[in-house]
Amino acid sequence: MSEETKSLNFIEHIIEEDLRNGLEKEALRFRFPPEPNGYLHIGHTKAIGISFGLGEKYQAPVNLRFDDTNPAKEEQEYVDAIKRDISWLGYQWANELYSSDYFQQLYDWAIALIKEGKAYVDSQSSEAMAEQKGTPTQPGVDGPYRNRSIEENLDLFQRMKAGEFPEGSHVLRAKIDMQHPNMLMRDPLMYRILKKAHHRTGNDWCIYPMYDWTHGESDYIEQISHSLCSLEFKPHRELYDWFKEQVYKYQPNALPMLPKQREFARLNLSYTIMSKRKLLKLVEEGIVTGWDDPRMPTISGLRRRGYTPDSIRQFIDKVGVAKRDNVIDVSLLEFCIREDLNKTAPRVMAVLDPVKLVITNYPEGKEEWLEAENNQEDESAGYRKVPFSRELYIEKDDFKEEANSKFFRLKIGGEVRLKNAYIIKAERVVKDANGTVTEIHATYSEDTERKVKGTLHWVSIKHAIKAEVREYDRLFLDEAPDSHADKDFMEFINPESLKVIDAFVEPSLIEAKVGERFQFQRLGYFNVDDDSTSEKLVFNKTVGLRDTWAKQAPKNNENQPAKKQQQQSNRPAIEQIKSYGKKYDRMTDDEREKAKSEIQELAQNVTYSDVEPLFGTSAKKVGTRIITMITLGVLLNNGLERNSEINDFIAKGLTDKNDLLVAEANAL
Repeated sequence: MSEETKSLNFIEHIIEEDLRNGLEKEALRFRFPPEPNGYLHIGHTKAIGISFGLGEKYQAPVNLRFDDTNPAKEEQEYVDAIKRDISWLGYQWANELYSSDYFQQLYDWAIALIKEGKAYVDSQSSEAMAEQKGTPTQPGVDGPYRNRSIEENLDLFQRMKAGEFPEGSHVLRAKIDMQHPNMLMRDPLMYRILKKAHHRTGNDWCIYPMYDWTHGESDYIEQISHSLCSLEFKPHRELYDWFKEQVYKYQPNALPMLPKQREFARLNLSYTIMSKRKLLKLVEEGIVTGWDDPRMPTISGLRRRGYTPDSIRQFIDKVGVAKRDNVIDVSLLEFCIREDLNKTAPRVMAVLDPVKLVITNYPEGKEEWLEAENNQEDESAGYRKVPFSRELYIEKDDFKEEANSKFFRLKIGGEVRLKNAYIIKAERVVKDANGTVTEIHATYSEDTERKVKGTLHWVSIKHAIKAEVREYDRLFLDEAPDSHADKDFMEFINPESLKVIDAFVEPSLIEAKVGERFQFQRLGYFNVDDDSTSEKLVFNKTVGLRDTWAKQAPKNNENQPAKKQQQQSNRPAIEQIKSYGKKYDRMTDDEREKAKSEIQELAQNVTYSDVEPLFGTSAKKVGTRIITMITLGVLLNNGLERNSEINDFIAKGLTDKNDLLVAEANAL
């Protein structure tokens, strides 16, 4: 088997087999069929990527068809949003179509089925129909109207269309088998009365076709070769095939292709809900500001938060095409946007929680414009000028009056480098009446060649631009908020999912445009929000530089004997970390996630001198190199300054063949 064949997913295998068995390549045709009753979310991107990806692979047309059969829930707003989202992702559809385009054809076919005795009008209540349908283990029974005459069924159905009957009084059902093992085959509904205006057909119709009848026949009308849908539709495949086989005889020459339905695992994401109904509830109850709230998993929300089309497409590619449902960790999505923005986002300086820093030996009134690199990952990004003056803002967390040797940021008597500027030494502080530090007084040195361990970002107070920063976090605290039978998903809303901060940014950002993305150095990736104006800059936090949620995992294994825990705690932190290296690359995903969290916790008690000897680890010991990269990430996050040895170690990791090592190196 060739390498190319091995890389095919199971859907591509099906298509390749069909082509070998005589299907003409020119007959390949796919579709993406959303219902316009809400905004598309991250779960839909998998279906979008599969259908449009196959279109690109086989140079086959892909239709965008709106399955608009329920006017009670569908709106033009959703149609427009869906088209906008798919275009933003970078896909182009061959034809824009609507199931409502086929209402007359579907009605005509329904009349034909009634005439063949394969459909009938049922006048029972919905409760009575549900009862006589049976259960998965008990067969159904024939209803009292199942054997109505063809003439009576035709008369009633035509009068239903004419609007003579109220909603709920009659339905049209297919006449299949009330004892069928598949409950979906027990005389399924084809039409119901619904006296509501349709967003496209207005009041032309007061009966609307059901999804199962509409969907498959729309595929057939469009001559779709492969109808791809998620696994919940697998039980529907038998009915899908029954319907298309009934209508095939009406137009076999004009519509020779019988579509083939195949199912793939839907995309489920941790800490996220994928139900449009539940997402709508968040909007309607004001938990979020709208469908495009940056905390929402909608494509509109992700776009507003700062995600890129490339990052989402990369995520879908990494998830792959599977036959079994599973839950993907949201951290993979966050990894993909970090990886993308690391290459493309300009670096700038911003201070979110400021404290004043006064450089006492820097002349009052003096200012300099220093050169700063825009993106070390992109040689073509160039440089910009940033202003430096006597009074600066730095982050409050970057200073402690007293700290141990493992604190690589600023402390009294300690030295750090100011990014793109000078080395400073903290001398004293000024406090208010409550004992809170209001100013840090420091001196600077023009000798910038000396090596110091910490590097801090900053902004010049005189030149700083005030900006609103919206720090977004996960909307739910629970990994599977809608999986609890005894609790409502709303109980797991994260009350800290949004923090609005008055921040200060460097003056180069005064011209930043809506949608532009930046890395706030040492803080994360941010983009300019739609609410931003020339008078007020507003930034959204897209994602942090590292996965902070991993640190919230339990520190100890509850099943681990207490004695073993105590023995480990008595060992130096670096030795405990090294013990993970022997098997880290062979762990399961769950084991690895837990181990990484424990390594990051232990790394808080590690110094650079502990880690540096591990940079020379043999290439064969990839597990040790990975845990070294994780540990180094914690030290850098705590203010450790990069040097040539660190840069060399990271560069080697980026070129390694092991994906886990490359991922950790990318994160740095």
